[in-house]
Amino acid sequence: MTTLFTLQIHYEQDVVQARQRTRELAEQLGFDGQDQARLATAVSEIARNAFQYAQGGTVQFDLAESPQIFLIQVRDQGGGIPHLSDVLAGRYDSSTGVGLGIVGTRRLMDSFEVESTEQGTTVRLGKTLPKRSPILSDSQLQQIREAVAGRSPQNPYDEIQRQNQELLRAMAELRKREEELTHLNRELEDTNRGVIALYAELDEKASSLQQANELKTRFLSNMSHEFRTPLNSILSLSRMLLTRMDGDLSSEQEKQVTFIQKAADGLSELVNDLLDLAKVEAGKTEVHPSSFEVSDLFGTLRGMLRPLLVQGSSVSLVFAEPDGLPPLYSDEGKIAQILRNFISNALKFTEQGEVHVAAEQVGHMIQLSVSDTGIGISTDDQERIFEDFVQIESHLQKQVKGTGLGLPLSRKLAELMGGSVSMQSELGQGSTFSVCIPIVYPKAAELPDSLKPITALNPARLPILAIEDHTETLFIYEKHLQASRYQLIATRTLAQARQALQQLQPAAIVLDILLEGQNGWTFLRELKSDEATRNIPVLVITVVNNEKQAIALGADGFLIKPVDQLPLLAKLNALVGQGKTQKLLLIDDDPAYRYVVKQLLAGIPLQILEAASGREGLALAESEQPTAVLLDLEMPELSGFDALEQLQHHPVTQSIPVIIHSSTQLTVEAQSRLAQQGVAIVSKEKTSQAEAASHLREALAKAGLIVDA
Repeated sequence: MTTLFTLQIHYEQDVVQARQRTRELAEQLGFDGQDQARLATAVSEIARNAFQYAQGGTVQFDLAESPQIFLIQVRDQGGGIPHLSDVLAGRYDSSTGVGLGIVGTRRLMDSFEVESTEQGTTVRLGKTLPKRSPILSDSQLQQIREAVAGRSPQNPYDEIQRQNQELLRAMAELRKREEELTHLNRELEDTNRGVIALYAELDEKASSLQQANELKTRFLSNMSHEFRTPLNSILSLSRMLLTRMDGDLSSEQEKQVTFIQKAADGLSELVNDLLDLAKVEAGKTEVHPSSFEVSDLFGTLRGMLRPLLVQGSSVSLVFAEPDGLPPLYSDEGKIAQILRNFISNALKFTEQGEVHVAAEQVGHMIQLSVSDTGIGISTDDQERIFEDFVQIESHLQKQVKGTGLGLPLSRKLAELMGGSVSMQSELGQGSTFSVCIPIVYPKAAELPDSLKPITALNPARLPILAIEDHTETLFIYEKHLQASRYQLIATRTLAQARQALQQLQPAAIVLDILLEGQNGWTFLRELKSDEATRNIPVLVITVVNNEKQAIALGADGFLIKPVDQLPLLAKLNALVGQGKTQKLLLIDDDPAYRYVVKQLLAGIPLQILEAASGREGLALAESEQPTAVLLDLEMPELSGFDALEQLQHHPVTQSIPVIIHSSTQLTVEAQSRLAQQGVAIVSKEKTSQAEAASHLREALAKAGLIVDA
């Protein structure tokens, strides 16, 4: 902050001088004519208030750096401004006009602050320098100070004349703009008349089209039984004839009945796709979510679609094992229907090679893809195939039957479940059709089993109460906290949250402010005003950046959605562990490894305790009760496996998070068992020191330690 000039207000002429000095400084700092007039008017108004109501005061002109802001402070020692809050809100009505100048001045400035007590009033005004203004050096600022200080006061009448000229210019500019607005309004009125007529015609046509579409959709969606019953009868009767239930058929009769059956099969497929599509468009298709494993879905499809492979075909159907995927909470039947369409199309248009079905997790979605080595689709046709009844011409088209409705239906079903369908293809090389489905159906009325409120708390984990009305976000939180020391207690309404708070004392509360039909701000105030909950840390996580308001209302932390795992854990660790000494117990019989670990964790604010054996580690864990334990598995006498078992069965140490840090090659079964008992498994065999430090820091964050100084 650099002070440019200070002026004492003792006489009325000093108010005029304050206006003059403000304009001169503003001109020197690079403000244009309009901003010079705004600044001069604002300062003279506040200076006049100081002279009129407090018999004088001081005007100080400063320049703040980074960013450059022209600051003016007017201070007096009067009796203060009564009803200041009403004045600032524009509610104060005074016959003397007090308050109108303050409200008007605030509108002219970029920043405006008032402090008023019985000992006096201080008004701070600020205006950001124009972007084109250069950064002023100390010597340039000194020149400005000397130029303003050495300039003698001008005649007050000259200043009034200049002010009048500014007002006249402003009035002329306003009159010119008013004339332009009048002309523009006339043009808009003429244009509006034409637009209104066009809208009326479009609305009439749109209404007719909508009515026709609704009638078509209603007809198709309501004709399911009427269409399917006769078709099923034809198919049943043709099968009866072909099985000779009522006597033998001649070869010609058998051929005729076979044609009838094939025609009925084709018509049945067309009717089924058409009616399913119509039901989706009519909004009569409902999603029935349930929890299921992708591996089970693949197993069902594998058995169902194997018969589509022609005997002796050179095409193989391969299902990749979906390892490590979370269970889906969505409509299994509709996802299976989409994949059946993809796989049957792939088998139809693949002459040799394979059809490969796979699944992978992409963020908070599961992507199910079907790749083939078939004839492929040209770039021009790749969007057309998702149009109703479109079938691309090819040498295989005549050999296979189809309706041209499978892909449009698949896309609509995916969108109905909150997902999307995409494809990649190259002519002659093959195609890949993919469907992305949210792990949790976004509009689920009920929570999946993994997110239902937990009645039996795990004593080894700290409960975190989450208040979030989006099921998918709750599922993400549950995944983020799954391998940590925290246990998620999921609630979707404020009523559920209040009920949960009566039953448990969470270590922290995660609150979404934008809850549908509910006021999160009110609940935050309620939490911080209640004696029973005011000390529970509240972390606000929402989509709008209103951190200042959240902190002002008592929130202890703030994050913007979407939130990744490590930032969420870091924030929770900081809130839960605030003011506590962090202790890490390192149990390892190798002093060299203990030294390496201490070097890797040198920048983390924690106290490291060392134990050279399992028994020594157990004793230290009981006496010191560390924040977390870093445990080696291969140790003489008492192994890490036995030490872990004893730690988790002792009432004093069972809640201490344990990180397995070992070079032992573990079997899949051992890894699974240790993952259930410990927070994380970190291998000592890392390629670089940076990688080892990163893995250790991540494991410590999951164990609840604050890893950033």
